[in-house]
Amino acid sequence: MICRFRLSTTLVVCVVCLTNAFFMGVAANAQPVDFQREVQSILAEHCLQCHGGDEASRQGGLRLDTREFVLKGGDSGIPAVVSGKSGMSEMIRRVTSHDPDQVMPPPKENKPLTGDQIETLTRWISQGANYSPHWAFVSPQKQPLPANGPAHPVDAFVASHLQLLQLRPSVPAKTSTLCRRLYLDLVGLCPTPDDVDAFEKQGMTVTIETLLKSERYGEKWARHWLDVARYSDTNGYEKDLKRDQWIWRDWVINSLNRDHPYDQFLIEQIAGDLLPGSTQEQMIATGFLRNSMINEEGAIIAEEFRTVEMFDRIDCLGKAVLGLSTQCAQCHSHKFDPISHEDYYGMFAFLNNSYEAQSWVYTAEQQQQIDKIHQSIQE
Repeated sequence: MICRFRLSTTLVVCVVCLTNAFFMGVAANAQPVDFQREVQSILAEHCLQCHGGDEASRQGGLRLDTREFVLKGGDSGIPAVVSGKSGMSEMIRRVTSHDPDQVMPPPKENKPLTGDQIETLTRWISQGANYSPHWAFVSPQKQPLPANGPAHPVDAFVASHLQLLQLRPSVPAKTSTLCRRLYLDLVGLCPTPDDVDAFEKQGMTVTIETLLKSERYGEKWARHWLDVARYSDTNGYEKDLKRDQWIWRDWVINSLNRDHPYDQFLIEQIAGDLLPGSTQEQMIATGFLRNSMINEEGAIIAEEFRTVEMFDRIDCLGKAVLGLSTQCAQCHSHKFDPISHEDYYGMFAFLNNSYEAQSWVYTAEQQQQIDKIHQSIQE
């Protein structure tokens, strides 16, 4: 009995060591695994329904949505992942098992992992099982320029990627074609024959500086922000009545033309009316939050649709500013969203401090009239 036990133990140790050595060898020669791009989607689709952040639906006390809990394990006390050792990780053992009572996901879920997905998880664990937050919460990092590339940074990165794809650059475009592309990109208009002649004489740099100073620049690039901010000149519901929202549109255009810093561009649109000594321009900026559809039908419940507009504002903030969706968290914490149900209503509370249907702003002439009226009243 003792000899058989020793032999069995020896075999197990050998198998584990050989398996771990194999997986570590595979990982050593593999490209680094991008958690958000390659691993997160596998966990979300096949694992997090039972092992995610939702405590009510969690099975076995096991969470796989954070590194802390995946290394800790569930009720069994066995770590789901042993960092750097995929061959000793319970996760790999379970997803590769042929025992219907052991394999994960359970056969009844009808969501088996493919060989490529298992290989990705194996490489990920062998490389340390690192987690990373949603890309919207990761600060951009400056990357080194590719070596031996063209002088211009953009050209260097493009050339490097073309080389990776085993592609060669196209032949240089004609001067008129380059000029046309430049005008369409920066101001959204085609160049005139005189513009093309000026481009040939002045060159690329001077033409770019000229176009950046054009009022047409703000008009062209404001369109993209107006789209994500759901801009409209009408209310949207039923009668679809007109509304005077154009003054906020002009504020966006002017902001781009005067090179308004991005942080101030956002702050004034989200909370311009709350800034100390706020100006009328900063009040106009909050039109960003007033682009929701407005229902003026006679039988509506006003508070219901005011709340609908609040939900729309949070949705817009998520997509336009945070770079993520927020709508799932309106009802519950969700495996695909990096914000929780509680986070969502925290945002709601910050915005839910006004019942005004619209704000009032005035032209310079109207403001002069108002000042005269106030002066007359005082006299």
